[in-house]
Amino acid sequence: MIRLYDFWESGNGYKVRLLLSQLSMPFERVELDILQGETHSDRFHQKNPNQRIPLVEWPDGRRLAESNAILFYFAQGADYLADDPWHRAQTLQWMFFEQYSHEPFIAVMRFWKFSGQLEANRPLVAEKMERGYHALTVMEKHLKNSDFFVAGRYSIADIALYAYTHVAAQGDFDLTGFPAINAWLERVRHQPRHVKIEDEVGVSAAWPAMV
Repeated sequence: MIRLYDFWESGNGYKVRLLLSQLSMPFERVELDILQGETHSDRFHQKNPNQRIPLVEWPDGRRLAESNAILFYFAQGADYLADDPWHRAQTLQWMFFEQYSHEPFIAVMRFWKFSGQLEANRPLVAEKMERGYHALTVMEKHLKNSDFFVAGRYSIADIALYAYTHVAAQGDFDLTGFPAINAWLERVRHQPRHVKIEDEVGVSAAWPAMV
């Protein structure tokens, strides 16, 4: 069984949990508290030198990091990644957009709030909000003409963008002015085998028991 190193609050970890659940793929899950620095321990550093979750580990010792790379790997041959080269490239386009133009602003604002770091970063908040709203505006424009991000069908591009968009309000982003995004969020929620970010999925494994 594959093992997922994860943190419940992480949207990046949630992406992987959501796809694995929708693929009906069993996995063992190890919770690492990033607020307590558990990803910076020596033994986790040996598994992922970049010291970040999520990280997937196979019984044969192979490991894969970076949430969108993990999504791309597991979606191969499944309904969540198109076979057409153009549509696959569009999928990657939106996943790169998520990591470079969306996550650094919408996810970071949420993280600052729940980790108690908002006031310490107050001088940066205005820019984070402005650029986060810009990303949402790009998404809104696209979704006015399409039910999903690529080829009119649910894919890992939607999973990548859904993870932090659906909890954007936790970072003080107001989505009431984005009707196309809200309609899309509802479509994603109604996909087969959808799980919520707070749902306990996977087989739990204790960190001290790791090898």
